[in-house]
Amino acid sequence: MPFSKTLRLAIRFSLREMRGGFSGFLIFLTCIALGVAAIGGVNSVARAITAGVANEGQVLLGADMRFELNQREASAQERAFLDGLGTVAESASMRSMVRLEDGSDQTLVELKAVDGAYPLYGTLETEPQFGHDALFDAKAGIHGAAAPDLLFERLGLKLGDRVKVGSTTFELRARIITEPDAVSDGFSFAPRLLVSMQGLRASGLVQPGSLVEFGYKVRLPAGTAEAEMTTIREQAAVEHPQAGWSIRTRSNAAPSLSSNIERFSQFLTLVGLTALVVGGVGVANAVRAYLDGKRGVIATFKSLGASGGFVFTVYLVQILLIAAIGIVAGLVLGALMPFAASAALQSLIPVPAETGIYPGALSLAALFGLLVTLAFALLPLGRARDVPATALFREMGFEGRGFPHLVYVALALALAAVLALLAILFSGDRWIASIFVGATVFSFIVLRSVGWLVQWIARKSPRVRSTALRLAIGNIHRPGALTPSVVLSLGLGLTLLVTLALIDGNLRRQITGSLPERAPNFFFVDIQSTEVGNFTQLIKKEAPGGELMQVPMLRGRVVALNGVDVQKMTVPVEGAWVLRGDRGITYSDTIPENATVSEGKWWPRDYSGEPLVSFSAEEGKAIGLKIGDTVTVNVLGRDITATIASFRQVEWETMGINFVMVFSPNAFAGAPHSWLATLSLDDATAADESRILNAVTRAFPAVTTVRVKDALDVVNRLVGQLGTAIRAAASVALIASVLVLSGALAAGNRARIHDAVVLKTLGATRHTLIAAFSLEYMLIGLATAIFALAAGGIAAWFVVARIMTLPSHFLPEVAVGTIVFALVLTVGFGLAGTWRVLGHKAAPVLRNL
Repeated sequence: MPFSKTLRLAIRFSLREMRGGFSGFLIFLTCIALGVAAIGGVNSVARAITAGVANEGQVLLGADMRFELNQREASAQERAFLDGLGTVAESASMRSMVRLEDGSDQTLVELKAVDGAYPLYGTLETEPQFGHDALFDAKAGIHGAAAPDLLFERLGLKLGDRVKVGSTTFELRARIITEPDAVSDGFSFAPRLLVSMQGLRASGLVQPGSLVEFGYKVRLPAGTAEAEMTTIREQAAVEHPQAGWSIRTRSNAAPSLSSNIERFSQFLTLVGLTALVVGGVGVANAVRAYLDGKRGVIATFKSLGASGGFVFTVYLVQILLIAAIGIVAGLVLGALMPFAASAALQSLIPVPAETGIYPGALSLAALFGLLVTLAFALLPLGRARDVPATALFREMGFEGRGFPHLVYVALALALAAVLALLAILFSGDRWIASIFVGATVFSFIVLRSVGWLVQWIARKSPRVRSTALRLAIGNIHRPGALTPSVVLSLGLGLTLLVTLALIDGNLRRQITGSLPERAPNFFFVDIQSTEVGNFTQLIKKEAPGGELMQVPMLRGRVVALNGVDVQKMTVPVEGAWVLRGDRGITYSDTIPENATVSEGKWWPRDYSGEPLVSFSAEEGKAIGLKIGDTVTVNVLGRDITATIASFRQVEWETMGINFVMVFSPNAFAGAPHSWLATLSLDDATAADESRILNAVTRAFPAVTTVRVKDALDVVNRLVGQLGTAIRAAASVALIASVLVLSGALAAGNRARIHDAVVLKTLGATRHTLIAAFSLEYMLIGLATAIFALAAGGIAAWFVVARIMTLPSHFLPEVAVGTIVFALVLTVGFGLAGTWRVLGHKAAPVLRNL
């Protein structure tokens, strides 16, 4: 018979068989729909946010182009160049201390000063709404300011109250509702305080060497294309080669936000793929159980002369049709996700998501769903094809028939390879995706091995006196046992959750325990060179037992390595952050206390040769640097090239004063700069810290004081929120695991019914059977939990100790929680199905034996 005619006939039989509904395929449909919805939805939401950022680029950046300079304003020639491009709005940003008029309290703020042209795009919304002059102009010598609710709450302020910043008093005239370009300014640890440029200059905060960033936002003529902005960027580099400015355009308005969205989207996509792959186990179980129920039909087909290929095609068509329903349901949910998430995300990400249907994201999810279905359905279908009709009439099912024909195994492996390849190719970070794929494959192999190991141990265990325990052990290793399916389905989800819980727990332990013990109590920023002596005297007076460390500090941007522009270089992700934006840099005659030279040698005191630099070893090696290479940094509008003389092992985890680059003192001879200091106090109370903070703020209003405890509280809160979000996302994989677990238990119900009826006929009581089944599920759940603890512990240790280079600890509460959770799931779902099994009447079963 021609293949086309065979296919039409197979489709006809498939549709006839499906008239009975989708009994037994609920888990199948749910797993496929869940995985497809997760992948399609996450990618759709990410693309919606990315599109929103692109469409609102002008508003988010506050300009068409933005030129940023550190520690200096634009020169007359540079300002003339900018004015020639279009309308320019000038702003300045820095961290400072704001204090009450009576000096009784103070807090850190992100100070931002703007001129009358602000904002070039979008609207600054305040309550009440004022224009620039009414909001900021000085009245009777008092400048105006605006702040968000957080600052009002932190200092117990109300509208009309006055605060001091530097040497100037400001009146809080409005609350900030929406700051249009806030996203492009990046993440902040403190609330905003918005003032005018005149108010900032009057405060006396801007001194030579102060850590202030000046921004020049340019509104270009209407219709200016991206290509023209690229030309302007090149022109700026040619006409002002040593300006050292960082240039952004509206197409890259919020690079940090876009990068974080991409990373989180990649993580969630991999989690969704994990859920889909775990669901693949459910697909295999559902197909196996369905074919087992159809063994009489399959035997009849074969007895009437149907070929194995025809039988295979009939049931493959059915599986694909059912999978199509699950995929379509998942696509519908995924397509709706951007619309559902838009309102929720608006409160977290101040970017309007561009809601819509994203065919590319949905197509990828559908392809993943189809590949997973085929990869996991081929083996049970191939086994059904190869089993002869006589065996089907004689046996209970397909258990114990071994592997199907080699061609089906090869096809399943090929589809799995395609799935892995697509996951890597469509990932933003292919190295991470490769690790994920490798870990998933390894986990499947190990979990399958664990299942076999548990069965082997059960098979070799000595005979016990307890009937219930003897039956439980026998059920674990008998042919067709649930052990491999339960371990595989539950193990992957549990391992993922254990890994995340241990990483989160170790990070919190560091932030709330180890780091505060080793970290200094205070950081003091922007100490002017003329005030260093007086500042030191004040600290000795207020904290006589404290340890004060002080170093000079400048801001610089790496512009070239070995004479090559860094923007034209491809640098590994591990070291790329060093070349992105501006870095704090310092100089020193001696090796810093919390670092050791690992390669090369330090320069002698009073060195006067060519500028030298010592680079952090880890970051330097990640970038690909070696001794003798040159690094060019732009500091205060001057390019300074230094030769790498040494690499240092830096103890970043101490949270002391650390720099990626430490230069020889002659590199910045005569350059204006400020100083950075830390103060460490043993057994300091909250009252002691408040007293020191108040004294420093009163005596040196221009010095920014950061209490490390406050910063760690912010970090701990962020880690907690991120951990909750990641665990919630990872729960998708656990839900899939639970679904597959329930499906695996349900798939074994027919064999359970047979066992229960025979055992009850032989005199077993209901209590004995319940005890036997409970012990079986408990032993399997315990074995799975132990594996999840071991595998998750190793994975978490690798991430914390090797990648984050932090001390790693095993957390007993995670271990107990995992074991309890696994036992509740396995015993709970197992007994839920067992009640129905135990209530089955014996006669119908005994008649079919």
